[in-house]
Amino acid sequence: MTITAGAELHFQKLNEAVRESRDTEITVDNCLGQRYIGAGLSGKTVTINGTPGNALGAYLDGAEIVVHGNAQDAMGDTMNAGSIVVYGNGGDAVGYAMRGGRIFIRGNAGYRVGIHMKAYKENKPVIVIGGRCGSFLGEYQAGGIIAVLGLGGEERPIVGNFCGTGMHGGEIYLRTDKLPPLLPKQVRAEKLDGIDGGEIADILRDYCKQFGLDEKEVLGHAFYKLTPDSENQYHRMYTNN
Repeated sequence: MTITAGAELHFQKLNEAVRESRDTEITVDNCLGQRYIGAGLSGKTVTINGTPGNALGAYLDGAEIVVHGNAQDAMGDTMNAGSIVVYGNGGDAVGYAMRGGRIFIRGNAGYRVGIHMKAYKENKPVIVIGGRCGSFLGEYQAGGIIAVLGLGGEERPIVGNFCGTGMHGGEIYLRTDKLPPLLPKQVRAEKLDGIDGGEIADILRDYCKQFGLDEKEVLGHAFYKLTPDSENQYHRMYTNN
């Protein structure tokens, strides 16, 4: 099924068509800011050509969304399962309170990526940003994995200020030789010569395959791995990480 959106198609009409379609493969052409596409969706693959609006894939529950273009704010808000792949850039608050599934962004993302992310048993959310992102990355992160790769060659920090503020669970991987500015005291930073194994290696290989990137170049670079400092008083206020 193909839906031509354009400026005239209201987001509610578009979302009704996606939900009610019996097709499992849906293409949305000429998307121009329609909101909430794929909210709560499961069992379908939605390919979007254009720019979806806020809250793309909010509460996503197993569907796959692929965006050939940029995405706006609050993408993957509280998503449970499934995947969102963006071939352009993402906005602010990507993966807010995300509980499962994967978000892969080829370009940059905005502020407060992955805040309040959480994991439980086999449900471990993942966000990979190919470029850079703004301040407050992983704010109050309670679980899951965030990776920022800094691809693109720009001479500026890979993330903004206050990365990991309030972090009490999960992991952040930054592909960089320099620590981010104003790193909070409750975050422990470990420098890695590269990624050669483990869950993060599998994730980054999947990311490289998705976007046709050189796996050796991406994984062979230095990384900083950020985790909560278990001795920090803030961390001990929480029981589920």
